Parts: sequence; C-alpha cells; structure tokens
Amino acid sequence: MQRLLPLLISTVLLGAQTPPDSTAYSVAYVDIAPASRTAAITAIKQYRDASRKDEGFQRIEFFEQAGRPAHFCIIETWTNNQDLDKHAASANAKGFRTKIDSMRLSDYDQRPYKTLSLSTAPKDGSSRRAFVITHVDIGGQGTNAADILRKLSAASRQEEGNLRFDVLQHAMRANHFTVIEEWQTTKAIETHAAATHTKEYRNSLAPIAGSPLDERLYRVVE
Repeated sequence: MQRLLPLLISTVLLGAQTPPDSTAYSVAYVDIAPASRTAAITAIKQYRDASRKDEGFQRIEFFEQAGRPAHFCIIETWTNNQDLDKHAASANAKGFRTKIDSMRLSDYDQRPYKTLSLSTAPKDGSSRRAFVITHVDIGGQGTNAADILRKLSAASRQEEGNLRFDVLQHAMRANHFTVIEEWQTTKAIETHAAATHTKEYRNSLAPIAGSPLDERLYRVVE
C-alpha cells in the first residue's frame, strides 16, 4: 500500500490538471467604402446573429475605429479550430464575405489566433467604455515577447478603469500577437499609457519589434 500511495497521488494530481485551452479565434480587419458603411454594419450584424446558431460559437465582437468611420475590426471566438473551420465553410460565412467584397476598399484581412493570456472574468463596463486593439509584430522567433506581454497584461488588469486585457497569439506565426484592451473611459487609457509597467513594456519591445506598434482606438458596434 505504501508503494501504491505515491502512484495514486500522482494520478490524482495529473487528473486535476487544467486541460489546454483549445479556444480558436479569428481577427479580421476591413475598410469599407464610406457610402456603404450602413449596409456593411447591417451585413456584419446579420452574419453575427446567424453565426450564433453554429456549433462551437462563443461570440463575435464588432468594432469601428474611433475617428475613422467604416474601418472595422471583427473578432470571432469559437470553442476549437474544428468548429471555426466548419463555420468558415458554411453558407452564412460565404454569403457574408460575398456581401462585404462588394463594399470593401481593402482586403478582408482575417487571421487565426489562439489564447496567450485572458482576463479571469469580465467586469461591468459603462456606456462610455473604450477599446484599444493592437497588432504586435515581433522581428523573429525565439524572443521573450510572450513573457513580456503576459507581464504587461497581469499588471494592466490591476489598473483602475481596466475592464479587460487579453492577449492572443497567431496560431501559425508565433511572433504575431493581438492585444485587446477594454477601459471604462479614454482617460483611463491615457493613465495606462503613462504607467511604469507600460513604459517598461514598450522599452522591452522596441529592440525586438518587427514593425511599429499598430495600436488603434475602437468603439464597439452593438
């Protein structure tokens, strides 16, 4: 029995381990002709509502860049890659892309992502909440960018006014990341930008960045 006890303990501990996060994401950017803005918003909302019926759907978030009407970002969250792929092949997804293709000025830039660091639970926001979505491009593989971003996200979640600070990593290119921030007000964003941990993050990132930070302010489209 004494010999079996360590084995039993080990088995229990292994069984209690948290399974890997299989959540799959899609992050897309598209610029729409100004005259087609209203039609595009309607098309995206219809696509989002129809997608809720698909297996593995978690949510589709729809943003418009502040100060730049008709510049949209669409973030999809699915249970796993299989559900995302199945959805992408659906008539709903194909029909949506056909509608958008007739309105867009840019390519429909859509990329697959996986979880790097997520907020533990959503916090209550307000009608004035503001979003910052950033694309982080690292110069090459083998850097500590993931650790730098995890450290930033952990510190930023403790700031007053922060509602969300999530970091996604490209599913196939490990040197690309998307950072999704939600704040109660734009003033909270300004305070965050001046915080010591934010400055340290930018200083650490500068030598390994493959391009300047693509950091943009967005508002959610309900």
